[in-house]
Amino acid sequence: MKQYQVTGMSCAACSARVEKAVSQVEGVESCSVSLLTNSMGVEGIASPEAVIAAVEAAGYGASEKGTGQNSQTMSASAQEEMLKDKETPVLRRRLIASLCFLIPMMYVSMGHTMWNWPLPEALAENHVALGLIQLLLTTAVMVINQKFFISGFKSLWHRAPNMDTLVALGAGASYGYSLFALFAMTDAQMRGDLEAVMSYMHEFYFESAAMILTLITVGKMLEARSKGRTTDALKSLMKLAPKTATLVREGKEIQVSVDQVRKGDIFLVRPGENIPVDGVVLDGISAVNESALTGESIPVDKEAGDPVSAATLNQSGFLKCQASRVGEDTTLSRIIQMVSDAAATKAPIAKVADRVSGVFVPAVIGIAAVTILIWLMAGQTAGFALARGISVLVISCPCALGLATPVAIMVGNGMGAKNGILFKTAVSLEETGKMEIVALDKTGTITSGEPRVTDLLPAEGVTEEELLTLAWHLEKKSEHPLARAVIQRAEEAGLAGGPEIADFQAVAGNGLSGRLGEDRLIGGNLKFIREYAEVPADLQRKAQGLAEEGKTPLFFARNGRLAGIIAVADVIKEDSPRAVKELQNMGIRVVMLTGDNERTARAIGRQAGVDEVIAGVLPEGKESVIRRLKKQGKVAMVGDGINDAPALTRADMGIAIGAGTDIAIDAADVVLMKSRLSDVPAAIRLSRATLRNIHENLFWAFFYNVIGIPLAAGVWFPLLGLKLNPMFGAAAMSLSSFCVVTNALRLNWFDMHDGKKDKKIRSIDLSEEKEEEKMKKTMKIEGMMCGHCEARVKKCLETLPEVEEAVVSHEAGTAVVTLSGEVADEVLKKTVEDQDYKVLEIQ
Repeated sequence: MKQYQVTGMSCAACSARVEKAVSQVEGVESCSVSLLTNSMGVEGIASPEAVIAAVEAAGYGASEKGTGQNSQTMSASAQEEMLKDKETPVLRRRLIASLCFLIPMMYVSMGHTMWNWPLPEALAENHVALGLIQLLLTTAVMVINQKFFISGFKSLWHRAPNMDTLVALGAGASYGYSLFALFAMTDAQMRGDLEAVMSYMHEFYFESAAMILTLITVGKMLEARSKGRTTDALKSLMKLAPKTATLVREGKEIQVSVDQVRKGDIFLVRPGENIPVDGVVLDGISAVNESALTGESIPVDKEAGDPVSAATLNQSGFLKCQASRVGEDTTLSRIIQMVSDAAATKAPIAKVADRVSGVFVPAVIGIAAVTILIWLMAGQTAGFALARGISVLVISCPCALGLATPVAIMVGNGMGAKNGILFKTAVSLEETGKMEIVALDKTGTITSGEPRVTDLLPAEGVTEEELLTLAWHLEKKSEHPLARAVIQRAEEAGLAGGPEIADFQAVAGNGLSGRLGEDRLIGGNLKFIREYAEVPADLQRKAQGLAEEGKTPLFFARNGRLAGIIAVADVIKEDSPRAVKELQNMGIRVVMLTGDNERTARAIGRQAGVDEVIAGVLPEGKESVIRRLKKQGKVAMVGDGINDAPALTRADMGIAIGAGTDIAIDAADVVLMKSRLSDVPAAIRLSRATLRNIHENLFWAFFYNVIGIPLAAGVWFPLLGLKLNPMFGAAAMSLSSFCVVTNALRLNWFDMHDGKKDKKIRSIDLSEEKEEEKMKKTMKIEGMMCGHCEARVKKCLETLPEVEEAVVSHEAGTAVVTLSGEVADEVLKKTVEDQDYKVLEIQ
């Protein structure tokens, strides 16, 4: 997506006009314009020159945002400068200057005329002079606020009237009619008709013209200040970007600008300094505060080999690092880009306001003209009719419509970024809260992704320390993932160390053996250990229980005598059960997907409390499961690995755990930087709160205009005697946009981690799912020994077009096949036996 900065827009009608003009450029696939940030995102092959020309032809200005080599600088200082609130100081100066002329004019026009406030005797009875003073003062206010007239009539010339057009027409009509009344007064004065002079005195609307411009300026200033606060999160991210880095070149330390750091450079970070770019620690130990990126306040210990990220704070030790990502590739720059892209995109709900905004201003001008004609035809004076028409013009507010969605999106997205939840687009922020099913990958999502020792069961006469020491000697030479868990536990207990084991052998799929001095050490599964030692029945029962809990029991023996059992498992994350429960409390069905065997998967599923477990699925199998789940409702897929990328892409909403791979993050719509499952319900809550806020804003914007325009037109005057002074109409218009932006800012106080007020969406009742019945066959298979065998059988069966899914268990020796059509038993049998397994029976 190419991003552009657009100038000259004042309301939703402007953004709609720009969007329409650019969308018609050849090569533009999509275009979204943000009134909030005055930015535009364009996708397609159209050249920047063609896009900018289209914007200029529509009556506005455009320039392409910085890219390429200097994008690091652009994403920090330049982008920060771009988002700086430049409108408020200008509007404040305009307001102060306007008030300097408006206050004396109001004294003359209303204070003296209505309440007999004193004036010099030479002026008190000179009505023409009073009219001239009002003319001069109003002219000064109009010159100060000339931007309304320049923008308004320029857009009218381009047949794309905007809010400034309404203000310019309203103030201009008041000024023009008052000027006519002043000339008529001078004529009456010349004729000596004092009664006519007095009557024309009441036809002046100079104060309305000046007040309209001043009040609109007040509203614009309040709006600008509030809009500036909506981008605080993005600006605070940009301020985090370090400006300098200390590099080591030719053995010397030199300080350079951060945009001069290149991949592979060696840089130093002292305690209390921010890390300038992403890198890898080469030397040193320290605690790094990563709260700027993840929102997690607890520092993370770093040592040689650990990654570090730009803008995080080195708290204690001295670190020597090598740059791995610089410029726009750093984690911070990618976060800034994601938040910025989300602001530049448009939520689907915004299309409602866009359609209205495109015709709003012309419709209001038409209503104002019809209002004037109707009141003239009804016998009212020209002044009364004009006042009603002007009131219609100045009370109508297309800005509220245009800001209703983007301000809420910006605040919601900023809140997410501050809490480590990144929504890539406005669409993802709106749609996440509509999910009805959440599919969770097991490894790295529900579980930690790293095996841990969970149980130590020493045999009679053996201590836990002796068992763990024996296991460490065997496992330290193994490269199996489970071995790392045993080694880590031994090191944590301070039991690591001692002589090297001799005659080490690893028997694939079974276990390990070796000699430590005179002792023969054996470790492995139950079948392997039985060849060397007797396993008591009570320990066998305990091992069976551990296996049913999803743990892997490892047996160890010394000199033909069982030493005990160490259970290892990929442990469930601490917050996973709570996160699953919160999702269920929202009425969301939670499904766990995993490539593990059925028994392990169900054990983890029970601990997490999920609604359904689907085990033994390969990456392409996960994608097909997501496709099937989408028939039942909107599906979000949560994953962290390369194997999750197809499912993340297929789902209605892909949510990537931030500690996962770049491929998973790129494939996802939402990224959870903290790698916590509890951020999934938090993201859904934030999405729902943002959408609710948008609905409130749109209701106010529509309601305000539906109520305000008839009141301004005088619809209630014949019945209730209600009429609206143009000045009050201008005040109401000024406040409407301010109210919308202020309402969006309330999201800053929303607690996305508080589940007390969660409301259920349509809950999917599993018992009432109306899926068509599928044919299932159970195959009894001999020869499967491990998870690799399961995966092999599953893959070969699922290559058959009629097989939707195959759930394989080597422990049960079965494959349960779900069929979408008829397939002969002989075909199923041959498919499996071609892989060197034996099919005993098909039921």
